[in-house]
Amino acid sequence: MSKADTTRDRILDAALNIFATKGYHDTRIDEIVEESETSKGSVYFHFPNKERLFLALVDQFADLLERRVIEAVDGEQEGMKRVQAALQSCLETFGRYRRPAKILLVQAVGLGNIFEKKRVEVNDRFAMLIKRYLDEAVAIGEIQPVDSEVVSYAWMGAIYGIVIRWVYTGEPESERILSSLLPMLLRSVGYNA
Repeated sequence: MSKADTTRDRILDAALNIFATKGYHDTRIDEIVEESETSKGSVYFHFPNKERLFLALVDQFADLLERRVIEAVDGEQEGMKRVQAALQSCLETFGRYRRPAKILLVQAVGLGNIFEKKRVEVNDRFAMLIKRYLDEAVAIGEIQPVDSEVVSYAWMGAIYGIVIRWVYTGEPESERILSSLLPMLLRSVGYNA
């Protein structure tokens, strides 16, 4: 890893800590400089402003989430086992990375059009992953034909709603989310795990 990449990672780590603690609006670049033990010039070299730094964190978490989902799915046969693995991996990743999830799901809301556009982009990425696996399940006859696009967005809404509550309150516990939400979502397309 190059020195520039190391510096960028330190800046992102510091930004995650500060944003998660203070929120977007109350975070100052000087605090990120101090926490990352870099210079203002280094921060602005990698990120032209606070907004771009925040968006980089959203992208970083979305990439991690997508990687985890794909890794979980790769080990499964096509069809509903992939759908189940994708949903479980998504919920487990949100549970394991609560602070970045808070930034992605809570702090990005209401920060203006550029943030809303990013949130929609991330939501679309994951809805389309789920759609692909639902379409596989329909193609191999594991479930009856469904409007997989609508279903995938509905599922994302359900996941989003429960994870938002969990990020704010710590409740329900992640095990309860997995044991209750996952079977409900699967039953909604006529699949009983």
